[in-house]
Amino acid sequence: MNSPQQVQLTEDGRLKHFLTTEGLSKELLTEILDTADSFISTQERSVKKVPLLRGKTVVNLFFENSTRTRSTFELAAKRLSADILNLDISKSATSKGETLMDTLWNLEAMYSDMFVVRHADSGAAHFIAEHVTPNVAIINAGDGRHAHPTQAMLDMLTIRRHKQSIEGKVVAIVGDILHSRVARSQIHALRTLGAAEVRVIGPGTLLPNDIEALGAKPFYRMEDGLKDCDVVIMLRLQKERMQNALLPSEGEFFKLYGLTEQKLLLAKPDAIVMHPGPINRGVEIESAVADGNQSVILNQVSYGIAVRMAVMAMAMSGQQQSNNENEEV
Repeated sequence: MNSPQQVQLTEDGRLKHFLTTEGLSKELLTEILDTADSFISTQERSVKKVPLLRGKTVVNLFFENSTRTRSTFELAAKRLSADILNLDISKSATSKGETLMDTLWNLEAMYSDMFVVRHADSGAAHFIAEHVTPNVAIINAGDGRHAHPTQAMLDMLTIRRHKQSIEGKVVAIVGDILHSRVARSQIHALRTLGAAEVRVIGPGTLLPNDIEALGAKPFYRMEDGLKDCDVVIMLRLQKERMQNALLPSEGEFFKLYGLTEQKLLLAKPDAIVMHPGPINRGVEIESAVADGNQSVILNQVSYGIAVRMAVMAMAMSGQQQSNNENEEV
């Protein structure tokens, strides 16, 4: 099996799938951000659509529940003028015994052009891109504990727009790092884009053993990890992925690792507060912070549409280029 980095790029290094931020160049990640920036202005117009995916069919394949990610992908595709098919997996043929591959082959036979895939199994989007649909662009909307690259990129765009640059910034990611595909994608993107330091803060039971190998520095106390941070990213407890009792209680977690106005004072005075959502108020963040002046949480949602537009447009362009080159051969 080829690596996701190999699978998601054309021979000349353009994006044709978007599976992970790991291994992508600074230039390509910056191109995604720059393209997303150009789409933000279109979202403020009375007519928000652009014709880049006119005549293309995008299929949303969400094997896991999602509200924010699915709705922003759907909006992004519509604003690119694509036709959208939302497949209800619980009522699809896969629930009647049809294999995933057969379902995808049938969708491809309907001349679909792009699959947006969210799946509980790590590597699902990579598997689909490599083995099932060679002529369809695959966008990973979250796979197991592995990756959530569009969320990471909308977070990068948020930092860049509110802090002018990612380079030289100290970023703290707080909470359930162990089960978070978002955190992994964020760490890869932050390191590539030049963050001065990426810190992860949480109890030892919720920090991966290999976190330093990923390029992040572990902290076990908020008082240490938040000191002089430019950006604080809070994560929810992913209880649906916890197989053992990793915490004494939610109340104890909030006491030690919940972000309060008092703890936020440890960061720089102009630090921004982020959260990929959904927020659990009173568990990882208090309302005064989530709704406060330093919070850019709702901005993240707005930027998510532009980032997903950028990724879909770039992947479709790269896929078409790759298909044309194969036809010429």
